[in-house]
Amino acid sequence: MAPMKVYGWVLSPWMLRVLVCLEEVGAEYEVVPMSRSGGDHRRPEHLARNPFGEIPVLEDGDLTLYQSRAIARYILRKYKPELLGLGEDGTLEEAAMVDVWVDVEAHQIENTLMPILLNCIVNKFIGRDRDQAAVDESVQKLEKLLAVYETRLSGSKYLAGDRISFADLSHFSCMRHFIVTEYAGVIDAYPHVKAWWEALLARPSVKKVMAGIPPDFGFGSGNAP
Repeated sequence: MAPMKVYGWVLSPWMLRVLVCLEEVGAEYEVVPMSRSGGDHRRPEHLARNPFGEIPVLEDGDLTLYQSRAIARYILRKYKPELLGLGEDGTLEEAAMVDVWVDVEAHQIENTLMPILLNCIVNKFIGRDRDQAAVDESVQKLEKLLAVYETRLSGSKYLAGDRISFADLSHFSCMRHFIVTEYAGVIDAYPHVKAWWEALLARPSVKKVMAGIPPDFGFGSGNAP
């Protein structure tokens, strides 16, 4: 069977969510690179794949999917349902906790980190002024969120329990970019969060995906998406 195809640019945090899941399960896949600045996501052929003009998009045979968390869940259900708390070793309670912390990541962490990433990474490279007030507000929100994570992770190694799951892997996307900002040290004040994050960074799947991200996000080399 032909490998799955993933359309998008590898610097996107939403693309990273899909790639780390593909690597975690050992699936065969091919990245079809696109250019955001070139408007590839607005071309008719891509709009036929995703009418919202977003990335990533996954093609697996006749199936086409968009929305990064939906794509990731499909990959995990197909290859390693235990990462969703499903299968013979899973329980209803574990699956529910996976869903809880994926939702927390989607509605709390991502929304809090994005102003930091945009102002500290993207704006720096494209010449836009930093909105420091927005950054400061987000850092304060992040500290409150990390206190909640610290409490959770003081009672279990991972977010859904004592084994890795999609709840943890999903956090890699935006957190990966956050750790190259000057605010990465915020995590140090939360020892259980720091240990959890370091364990995630040590996974071969995460290391491989990180190796494909240039330190300057492609801006210095002219290879920005």
